[in-house]
Amino acid sequence: MRPLIHPSIEDITVEGILHALSDPVRAAIFAELAVCAGATCSNFLKISDRDIPKSTLSQHFRALREAGLIRSERQGVEMRNSTRYAEVEQRFPGLVGTIMKAHQAQAEERLRAGRRKAAAKKSKAG
Repeated sequence: MRPLIHPSIEDITVEGILHALSDPVRAAIFAELAVCAGATCSNFLKISDRDIPKSTLSQHFRALREAGLIRSERQGVEMRNSTRYAEVEQRFPGLVGTIMKAHQAQAEERLRAGRRKAAAKKSKAG
């Protein structure tokens, strides 16, 4: 088995964080991990009502891990993941929190837009 790469806190960069969180699926994974104490990869096979193939999910977790945003540990056949939020917050105060707030606001706006679209479609049909 290949060893997992977890960069030291000094090797974490703003560019790496921004790149890792630029993908909506990775941002959603990180946001979910931030509110729970840790989760296995299989908890994320469905994100935002989309099925995510295991191979793609593995790549997303690797990008988050290599950016220094999460820590992954093997537990039998599962991979347990948790955020390194506190460490990253010490290095770049406010950065990840600001990105996560923007992610949440965007997700809420998409939800509202979807509801408006569904209501408009329903009123047209009725």
